[in-house]
Amino acid sequence: MKLGITIAIIGGIIAILGTIFHFQGYSVIGPQSSFMYSNPDWITYGLQIMFAGIGIIVSGIIIQIIRRN
Repeated sequence: MKLGITIAIIGGIIAILGTIFHFQGYSVIGPQSSFMYSNPDWITYGLQIMFAGIGIIVSGIIIQIIRRN
């Protein structure tokens, strides 16, 4: 598998996890026994993790484009 695609996939997984953490902070998903559930800190942590994942996805795409040429 190519490096850029691998990095983009990892970034996608990180972005999905960040989205899940964000929604757990809002009490939308997850078990009520979780320390993240209804915790305002995890609303912002989830967004930060999601945006980091998006940045990694973009980096993977750029690497793939550069290596193709």
